[in-house]
Amino acid sequence: GVYLLDKKLDEEVARLHLAKLGVQLESLSDDQASYLGIPTEGPYKPEYYRY
Repeated sequence: GVYLLDKKLDEEVARLHLAKLGVQLESLSDDQASYLGIPTEGPYKPEYYRY
């Protein structure tokens, strides 16, 4: 089955999965986050957004 996770947890699971694959993501700078109007630690997409 498919489980819906809240965005913060979903992004954390994705981040951990990518790390396991040897991928390293960069973090948003404070300036970038401020410009986009989102927190530096995420979530980066609104709850209603579906991938």
